[in-house]
Amino acid sequence: MQGTQVALESNTFFLIIEYIAILCCGMVGGLSAIRKGYDLFAILITAWLTALGGGIIRDVMLGAVPPVGISDRGFVFTALASGVLVAVIHPEVDKLKWSMTAFDAIAVGMFAVNGTEKAMLYGTSGMTAVFMGMFTALAGGLIRDMLINEVPVVIRDKHWYAVPSAVGCVATVFVCKGVQAGVINQTAEIVIDVCVVVLVVAMRLLSVKFNLMLPGAVERHHTYLPGGRR
Repeated sequence: MQGTQVALESNTFFLIIEYIAILCCGMVGGLSAIRKGYDLFAILITAWLTALGGGIIRDVMLGAVPPVGISDRGFVFTALASGVLVAVIHPEVDKLKWSMTAFDAIAVGMFAVNGTEKAMLYGTSGMTAVFMGMFTALAGGLIRDMLINEVPVVIRDKHWYAVPSAVGCVATVFVCKGVQAGVINQTAEIVIDVCVVVLVVAMRLLSVKFNLMLPGAVERHHTYLPGGRR
């Protein structure tokens, strides 16, 4: 079971998309370090951890060591290259806000699906797989923001960010259950996984485009405690 490949990674096209997602995630992370005025080494570390930090945490928790974030040369070199690239073209990248938002959404969708599938392949429960998928999708940005002393974007961004990844992870669990039950074949699994990624991306981008946010705490003007109204 542990040797089975994640469905999306079995397709060359989607593997290329994953490399693009890593590159874009890394550039977003590196840009954050540049805005803080950090040196090139800090930019590279921030880019690498933003792109691959979530996968490292997932793999360590799954016992899949060494993690792909330090063992997969293609992933590591792509993450480091993103840091070098953004160090040179950061003025242009800084102006491509909508494009970077779109690529970040694609990365969140890809990482959520891949992370959840990998957890399921390692025999975890559905609930555990959802958390592993969310770690994969969100933990890199969380580590980045902690490193540069910022409020994590998963909390700071009031638009849908964690919610689409959670929806994608839950949907992926059902897909994996269908595969395990023999109801869904590999081709259908890839098609459905793509649909899940598209759903995650659409939810994220629509929330930004139309300023959609989850409600906050219920507004209360009176406190009700034992002993009477206060």
